[in-house]
Amino acid sequence: MLSWDEYNAEEAPVEKPAAPVIKAAVSTAAVSTADINAAAAAAAARALEELDIAAGLEELEMGAARVSVDEKAMINCRADLNQLVPFKYDWAWQKYLDGCANHWMPQEINMTADVATWKSSDGLSADERRIILRSLGYFSTADSLVANNLVLAIYRHITNPECRQYLLRQAFEEAIHTHAYQYCIESLGMDEGEVFNMYREVPSVAKKAAWSLSHTHDLNDPNFKTGTQEADQTLLRNLIGFYAVTEGIFFYCGFSQILSMGRRNKMTGVAEQFQYILRDESMHLNFGIDVINQIKLENPQLWTQEFKQEAVQMILEGTQLEIEYARDTMPRGVLGMNAPMMEEYLQFIANRRLSQLGLPEQFAGAQNPFPWMSEIMDLRKEKNFFETRVIEYQTGGALSWD
Repeated sequence: MLSWDEYNAEEAPVEKPAAPVIKAAVSTAAVSTADINAAAAAAAARALEELDIAAGLEELEMGAARVSVDEKAMINCRADLNQLVPFKYDWAWQKYLDGCANHWMPQEINMTADVATWKSSDGLSADERRIILRSLGYFSTADSLVANNLVLAIYRHITNPECRQYLLRQAFEEAIHTHAYQYCIESLGMDEGEVFNMYREVPSVAKKAAWSLSHTHDLNDPNFKTGTQEADQTLLRNLIGFYAVTEGIFFYCGFSQILSMGRRNKMTGVAEQFQYILRDESMHLNFGIDVINQIKLENPQLWTQEFKQEAVQMILEGTQLEIEYARDTMPRGVLGMNAPMMEEYLQFIANRRLSQLGLPEQFAGAQNPFPWMSEIMDLRKEKNFFETRVIEYQTGGALSWD
């Protein structure tokens, strides 16, 4: 075995460049850098002098012409999307303004009492814990699916700038909602891997996620373009799937369960987060219904009898999936509700969605067994049931306290 002396002695000497050579190289590099900078500046100046403005305007398809209201359309519009005004759909701009006024952040809500309740051995029943876990498991994924669909699919095919402005606001709100679920999960010390993977592992949750994703695949194809009967109906199918079903039906069992818990002074922090989220989602739903109906109005050839039947089936499929979810989350009565009551509530909700789309109701005589849900969504100035802040939350100087 070699000693350290023998090892070092056998190493080949490493040649080092002479000092004068190093100085010469540094000097050359300095000169080269200055020359490169000067050349780059000259090239930039020449490029700007040679810039072809017409080529850029050609991509906007309308050249330098100003856009008139009549040229705007919901889909397949060739008007310049960068010209926000004049507005054609004032309702879309108003929803954007309302969304901005109703800004909130999850960490504003105190979760101290929820943490104590969740960690207490007798704070919640097993059925109540199941509801909390299932709700956070589904919603933490669902709002991500909705946001991805907005950004990667819907936005590029809606050709109206004021509607796109609201879509941007909605995408941000979906991010806040996902943040809120994560904040609840982290605050309560839940197993994050378990909760965030329920859409892979719990059948009643997985089916809803899979159903929503099934209406996204075609639009996610970068080569997908609207402009044909088939493609335009594909876009319309996506809008119905995400607005009327995912946000319009799939959210309502979980929302009513959590809000019912809050009304009983349990998990009030989680319930307050869900209350603000429900307000946002109600606006998303109304916006989506307006977009769908506007597309129908501008493109009546899409709303064929066959397509109407398909839309009805989509609503019925979504309703059945949510009923299955209700049965899974409420195997017994809890929080003043049970699976049969929830089934009637979901049938009532389904009838509303069908009616909003101009389709015939499918559940004759279905009533709302939870009228307080309408109060939570509809009363603008009602004080919330935790007495912590007004429901019509505003930002900055617009914030008003009773």
